[in-house]
Amino acid sequence: MDAAFTAEQDEMRRTLREILGKRCGPDEVKAAVRTAAGYDLELWQQLSRRLGLPGLAVAEEYGGVGCAPADLALACEETGRALLPSPLLATAALAVPLVTALGTAAQRAALLPPLATGGLTAALAVPGPALATALALTGDNTPGEWAGGGRAGGVQARAGTAPDGWRLYGEAAQVLDGHSAGLLLVAAHTGGFARSRILLFLVREDAPGLVRTRQTTLDETRPQARVQLRDVPAELLGDPEGDVPGALAATGRTAAAVLASEAVGAAGQALARTVEYVRGREQFGRAIGSFQAVKHRLADLYVQVQAARSAACYAAWDPEQGGLALAQALEALRTTAGEAIQLHGGIGFTWEHDAHLYFKRAAADELLFGPVHRLRAHAADRAGLFGGPPDRGHRPILERVAV
Repeated sequence: MDAAFTAEQDEMRRTLREILGKRCGPDEVKAAVRTAAGYDLELWQQLSRRLGLPGLAVAEEYGGVGCAPADLALACEETGRALLPSPLLATAALAVPLVTALGTAAQRAALLPPLATGGLTAALAVPGPALATALALTGDNTPGEWAGGGRAGGVQARAGTAPDGWRLYGEAAQVLDGHSAGLLLVAAHTGGFARSRILLFLVREDAPGLVRTRQTTLDETRPQARVQLRDVPAELLGDPEGDVPGALAATGRTAAAVLASEAVGAAGQALARTVEYVRGREQFGRAIGSFQAVKHRLADLYVQVQAARSAACYAAWDPEQGGLALAQALEALRTTAGEAIQLHGGIGFTWEHDAHLYFKRAAADELLFGPVHRLRAHAADRAGLFGGPPDRGHRPILERVAV
């Protein structure tokens, strides 16, 4: 493993940081999330056309950049620093890998080029608050309770007559970027209870019977929507015999690495802003950053953030470690954001202060993709750390280190 960044990666980081530094300050973030789309449309187009962010991990034959997922994770560390509100995560980290893995040749040719250029955004809709389970981050994602059961709840699918194809009915209550996405990838039950299985379906934003309502969320930079499907026409993604749970799990591992890098970027920026504040804030005639107790707290945060960054870099190289890296990064972000509020003193406790943007991101990400202890428990189960063989040929960390 070569941990050094290439010249192209360094240039991408520099350019992205420069653009976001000018266009994505705290005031711009607060203004963007209150728009109908939930993000700055002009900035999204600039990032898509100039840097090709949504197409980083898309093959060149489909109009993408053709980079590895590690490059997407590297870019997301910079978007995490700025808490960029955008459809990048839902589109590039969740939807694109599923279309690539499961879609037919015609579907890939039709969908991947506009997804890669940012002209089309997408969202993954799974029933209930079960995104982490569907992506196999916190538990086994074989069809079961996370998808609504099969008898009732969730989203149900039935085969229609040509040319209608499939019809969907049901509800997904917490769909990341579901209110603005031009394309929905909907996980639905089909085959009845006895032969129930999960398939993914494509639903366009203008499909009749589709109702999308933006929800009030703790973190406005992670907008969510309630998606209701009332006998909605849909197109099956790929083959009916495709391994949907396997594709979701593989997507989850890559998405976890991307999310870990994003959380590390946010934690690093929260720490940097806190250090800058304590250097200038004076108490008893001296900067509060000169007090030994404050130095110790900041040193502990620095070590935690750097350890999380190392784990995130390793996960970008080996996505099998995505769950553990995500747990460490989310914990680092939560701790750093909490300490940022404390060390900013009385002003830090005001809800309008910028430090709360990082606190809300930390809390919301753990609700969506965690919690941390379940991420670690599932990773331990997969690695066979507490008895039993490792799951899916996964070698325990200690064995790999010994090798």
